[in-house]
Amino acid sequence: MNRTPREQPGRVFDPFTIGGRFLIVPPDHDQPSGEGLILLRMAPGAFGSGEHETTAACLKLLAGIPMDAGTSVLDLGSGTGILAIAAVKLGAAQALCIDNDPDAVASCRRNAALNGVARQFTTHLGTLADAPEGTHDLVLANIYGDILLAEAESLVSRARPGAPMVLSGILHEQAFDVKKRYERLGCGTRSTLMLSEFCALLLEKQ
Repeated sequence: MNRTPREQPGRVFDPFTIGGRFLIVPPDHDQPSGEGLILLRMAPGAFGSGEHETTAACLKLLAGIPMDAGTSVLDLGSGTGILAIAAVKLGAAQALCIDNDPDAVASCRRNAALNGVARQFTTHLGTLADAPEGTHDLVLANIYGDILLAEAESLVSRARPGAPMVLSGILHEQAFDVKKRYERLGCGTRSTLMLSEFCALLLEKQ
């Protein structure tokens, strides 16, 4: 999946927090600190550990989305799976992670296992078009803006009415076009996070 830039692949990292809600640690970090934070164990791999601003923005938006034991998640361009793992740890029931890179799918599976949520994950190597059919209560897509534009109709069709949609990886100059495209497809804009180079959107399918 053509995706946004990530931090240096495979880099060893120290524990860090995002959005005042998540603590990201490497797999062998035995005594994580951070009372009240949601722990995400992430193996250094091909797509980083979540420090890139587009991923951090998605996690910040996710932290404010209510989820329950019935919430189904779709993560397009899932990479390491960090966003779907965070959603499940926030209370979602299950996640479908789609990526067309075998290394990404392997990384996602490994991280789901590290976080004890593998049974709630389905990974798909391929595209949205050939992924298992169905609609979802939450849609995540941290990919380039041109792909968000190209996949807009298909992505919105996978969201149930009222479903939040977290979209990121959108360059500033693409933000208007992406918002308008999804609004024309029946989505309302709930929040926009402007980052140093990119922006992230929280939409809701009407």
